[in-house]
Amino acid sequence: MLPQEIIRHKRDGQRLPAFEIAAFIEGVTSGAVTDGQVAAFAMAVFFNGMNRDEAVAMTLAMRDSGDVLDWSDLPGPVTDKHSTGGVGDNVSLMLAPIVAACGAYVPMISGRGLGHTGGTLDKMDAIPGYASQPDIALFRKAVLETGCAIIGQTADLAPADRRLYGIRDVTGTVESVPLITASILSKKLAAGLQSLVLDVKVGNGAFMEKSRDATALANSLVEVASGAGLKVSALITGMSEPLASAAGNAVEVRNAVDFLTGRLRDRRLEDVTLALAAEMLQSAGLVSSNQDGMRRATETLASGRAAATFARMVAVLGGPTDFVERPEKYLPRAATEVAVKAPADGFVTGIATRDIGLAVVGLGGGRTRPDDKVDPAVGITRLLPIGAEVQAGDALALIHARSPLDAEAAAATVLSAYAIGGSKPPADKTVIRRILPRG
Repeated sequence: MLPQEIIRHKRDGQRLPAFEIAAFIEGVTSGAVTDGQVAAFAMAVFFNGMNRDEAVAMTLAMRDSGDVLDWSDLPGPVTDKHSTGGVGDNVSLMLAPIVAACGAYVPMISGRGLGHTGGTLDKMDAIPGYASQPDIALFRKAVLETGCAIIGQTADLAPADRRLYGIRDVTGTVESVPLITASILSKKLAAGLQSLVLDVKVGNGAFMEKSRDATALANSLVEVASGAGLKVSALITGMSEPLASAAGNAVEVRNAVDFLTGRLRDRRLEDVTLALAAEMLQSAGLVSSNQDGMRRATETLASGRAAATFARMVAVLGGPTDFVERPEKYLPRAATEVAVKAPADGFVTGIATRDIGLAVVGLGGGRTRPDDKVDPAVGITRLLPIGAEVQAGDALALIHARSPLDAEAAAATVLSAYAIGGSKPPADKTVIRRILPRG
């Protein structure tokens, strides 16, 4: 069927049968569908949506556009998580080794940054030598030997999604619930998972700023995953301030190493990481309750086993064997560092989190076009959280830039993103609610 006819059907609000969706996705994979047609289809879906059956059909078509992995030879459960994206969200770097050290296998296929949000794959690329897009043989070796591997899509896994992902980023169609759903789940289903936990962000740094929109996305993900035969649950977590005190690529990797080794653990980051770990362990059948999962994850982190698992994963995938012991030796550093100073005494009462992410993109730490090169060294560290008390002249954050001019522009953005008030605001919940399949 002609792709323009399928586009027209969705443009006019029609429900697409599974065979039309499969034909269009096959064209996306083969190249028979042009970039313009992909963009037009994405925009039609953005405005007219998809029902559950359409979203399931699109997810399965994208899964089947390449290889589907089989982990039946592994001696333990295969599980993963996915975050819908935020600022300072480096949870995957700690979560995968924590859960793996507890006895699960975590073949984590991650994406690059979208819009103002950072991408796990871009973070891993900051580690010298690390093969973030290995062949299937090396991927399997890493998972078997270390329990986890954080990689990007190989050429053989959900190739239709890889093309759609890049086009969505630059055509204003990122926030479409069915497109997000199919993108996330096609990769996870191609990874051969037995269970999946979803971290759906809500707030001014998330794609879904309003609670009802985040809940709609979480329900869509859970229902479509369940419809595709995957055991699934979701947590809705807050993203109205950066999750970690660092935003960027190399700086978030360093933050993750510090977290794993106990040198520094941002409170909200720890809350989300351990909540997701407990959920994954329960979903994988390794613990009988969320409370048991939380206890086991906390003990595994404190013992150093999670840090050792991360170190082995990095080494097996080509990174330095002493990376966890000496991350500063290997991670790139920006030439310029500039502190952003508080203009007045008071408390941090709010942060325009999306603007923090855009400041990182402006520094070169993200993309404005799919083929943009990312500078792994740039970013922002020492981001003060909401509720922090400051005196005029105290540092709100530290900019890491390629040049003084870049640093000045980012500092201005960060300064305007911070609100300072006279009284300390109440703390928001970090983990807001849990969502399971209906029925």
